[in-house]
Amino acid sequence: MLSITSQYLARYRRLAGDRSDTLLPVTGAQRRFVLVRSLDPSGRPDLVPMFFAFPCGTIDPERLRAAARRLAARHTALRSRVGVVRGTPVLSVPADPDAVVTRPDLLPGESPADAIRRALASWDAQGPAMRILLVSDEEREEDILAVVLDHAACDGRSLARIVDELGAAYDEDDPAATAAPEETHAELAAYRDAVLGQLAAEDRAETPEAAAYWADRLRALDTHAPAPSPARVPEGARPSGAAQARLPAHGGGVSFPGLLDACRSATRELYGTDRTVPLGYPWGGRPTGAEPVIGCFLNTLVFPVGTGRGSGPGPGPSTGTGTGSEGTADAWWDDLDRADVPFDAVVTAVRSAGSRWTGGLDGLLTVDDDTRRPPLKLAGVEGREIHVDGRPVRAPFALSVTQGAEIRLRMVWDRAVLDDETAHRAFDALTHALRPSDPTVR
Repeated sequence: MLSITSQYLARYRRLAGDRSDTLLPVTGAQRRFVLVRSLDPSGRPDLVPMFFAFPCGTIDPERLRAAARRLAARHTALRSRVGVVRGTPVLSVPADPDAVVTRPDLLPGESPADAIRRALASWDAQGPAMRILLVSDEEREEDILAVVLDHAACDGRSLARIVDELGAAYDEDDPAATAAPEETHAELAAYRDAVLGQLAAEDRAETPEAAAYWADRLRALDTHAPAPSPARVPEGARPSGAAQARLPAHGGGVSFPGLLDACRSATRELYGTDRTVPLGYPWGGRPTGAEPVIGCFLNTLVFPVGTGRGSGPGPGPSTGTGTGSEGTADAWWDDLDRADVPFDAVVTAVRSAGSRWTGGLDGLLTVDDDTRRPPLKLAGVEGREIHVDGRPVRAPFALSVTQGAEIRLRMVWDRAVLDDETAHRAFDALTHALRPSDPTVR
């Protein structure tokens, strides 16, 4: 039987025909985002925004618009549109690279953050994958710059590169200069080759043995979060809540298995004991020899977090070593051996084994390295990275961890699914699990 990847490629090739320069295939990771969007009644995509505050008057809007156009011309994924054509997920590449830079006006009584949230809520899925917002905050005497990307076209590891290249394009001597056509065509060819290479790797990974592994690994999964209900959101409250904390980085930081064990403490508070909760996280890499193009990115893996009292957390977080329990680490390493199996193939294998799990994730975990998050600099002025909370979130909760000189934790949750009191209790359990046990460490 043909793999899901092979079936997808066959459909794509029949559809693209001689339009392979304007209609490109997507990877398994991108297909997941397209699938999630199709299941959302509003059709809203997953967005990855970055927010920076600059002193008022620092940013030249026309220079910024020219820099965004140059960046879009240099990266196929940033100027394209991810969508579905005749039932087949594809990337549509426009003939003329462009980028959207807008300056939303504040409505009466509206704050700059409100204006940004309103602009993001009205995202048109038919536009390019990268868009930039510029909003004035007269009270703080700052301009807020939002660089926003459709998640189907960009992963977290590409953000630092986008920030760096946007700043460099802004600083170029000729603000009206555009990327040479041959440069744009060469990048498109490299992008296509990288995606086809990734699809070939995914096709090779879809073996009967890998399907049996994931079916057994995830057969206990079910969706344990309550169904979303707008009635749960307090009147006048924004759709999501947020909490953050800073912890000392001990022993070189926390290992990924250590973070998974700590997440068990949080999910236990959120969903109760004796459950197996699907936690998604990005992992993987590009095929060997592929160009480091933006848009060919990491798969989403699923870790079954058991919330039973005997299932953790392991000794890593509780003793401050950050290594995680031995069982968690061993299981995680086994998962990574099958990390190239695309998400939709994993869900199909689990469903075929009799599970009721439909692919929904009750939590999301992303991890970043502080050294890989350079600030945005425009004409020598460094922007201050800020957060604009209260935006819709896709999963019941999402946790981001940034490791460096300290550990920065942020958790956001969907108030239509989780109440604030429960979410804060879960976040406290998480930070407690990650805090060093040595009383001399503060």
